Amino acid sequence: MIDKLKEIILDFQELDPPTGVPRRVAVSPVPGKATVCIGVRRGGKSTFMFQLMKKLKDSGVSGRNILYLNFFDDRLRNLQQGNLDVILEAYFSLYPEKKNTEKIYCFFDEIQVVSDWEPFIDRLMRMEKCEVYITGSSARMLSLEIATQMRGRALSWEIFPFSFREFLDYKRIEYDGSPSTKKRLTIRKAFDEYCETGGFPEVAGLNRMLRVKNHQEYFSAILFRDLVERHDISHPRAVADLAHWLVDNIGSLYSINNLTGYLKSLGHKTPKSAVSDYLEWFEDAYALFTVRIFDASLTRANANPKKIYCIDHALVTSISSGILVNSGHLLENLVFAALRRAAPDIFYYRTATGREVDFITGGKGQPRMLIQVCETMAGRQTRKREISALSEAMAELKLPRGVIVTRNDEEQINIDAGKIDVVPAWRFLLNMPESA
Repeated sequence: MIDKLKEIILDFQELDPPTGVPRRVAVSPVPGKATVCIGVRRGGKSTFMFQLMKKLKDSGVSGRNILYLNFFDDRLRNLQQGNLDVILEAYFSLYPEKKNTEKIYCFFDEIQVVSDWEPFIDRLMRMEKCEVYITGSSARMLSLEIATQMRGRALSWEIFPFSFREFLDYKRIEYDGSPSTKKRLTIRKAFDEYCETGGFPEVAGLNRMLRVKNHQEYFSAILFRDLVERHDISHPRAVADLAHWLVDNIGSLYSINNLTGYLKSLGHKTPKSAVSDYLEWFEDAYALFTVRIFDASLTRANANPKKIYCIDHALVTSISSGILVNSGHLLENLVFAALRRAAPDIFYYRTATGREVDFITGGKGQPRMLIQVCETMAGRQTRKREISALSEAMAELKLPRGVIVTRNDEEQINIDAGKIDVVPAWRFLLNMPESA
């Protein structure tokens, strides 16, 4: 195994890996702490690692001081039993003169597939002169595994598919906040393309057939590698059926009871506890996200129906049956993904009279924001419904401002509770922060 590791290490050091579009993620390594990047499979984590390596090399770090391993590499399958100390043995047998004299930059891609990786990284941080970077497709690395094993020796960042601003970077379109008429038309055209292709870096520029094929392969990999294999699920068909129902109902309310009943109607004997676990694991894999009602009582929030959203709106169009998903739901999902990129805590709001506002964000020191999403404000009934719900919520929460995100409309509406900004989605996305 040591000889194979040496071969892999040297092979990578001779490569010039593609760095792609620079990501707008402000990762700042802290001495004594591992840098952990978490996100959905195929969302660009490995390429982001390559970007960090390039910065190191540009600053004068030798390529020989960079150790990179991707644990999805089949040649490393024997390492998945947890015997990770051979990694250092292999590296320092190549460069014995560097041990305890030069800083080594260790990059470990998708390390969550290896058992007992946390004690190894913890020991590496304490015993060796190194800087450690880790990627993984599991949100548990943000909480349970790091909290229990790393004991404060890690800082985590989330890596999402391209934001709209990053998509503009890919298209080489600059945005300065006050574009000319011509630039605004260019940006709107790019937004239409972003709505169609989504944010997964690999599918940018592909035709529809290849994009759909890639999306479907991503989703299958998430289901069977990040859920079925990782959690040793005995009924994978039930997980797949549940996932497709959720994708078909993006932006809609659900309850554990109706999901369990749906699976039962298909012949699955899946208990409610298992359905709850599946939903948690979808979120753990950064695939599907649950949004709860805004309520000070966690018990009441959990008792109310919840809403479901996907990591990427275009992934929905590639996976769904197309029967229930409409353009309004896709726009709502697009807005959700932008909000989730900026903050983990997102809720929907229901007023005292039962009117619903799509999203409320903020709290924990950040200002609250109420956001409605609709295709257009042109229809009289739609306009009345969206404004009434938002104004009632603003009054109840004593918030002076609300936002309605639309496809193209733009105006300001003065109401008794304050002001409502109606903004086109492209502008709303470009005004959002890139990350928390």
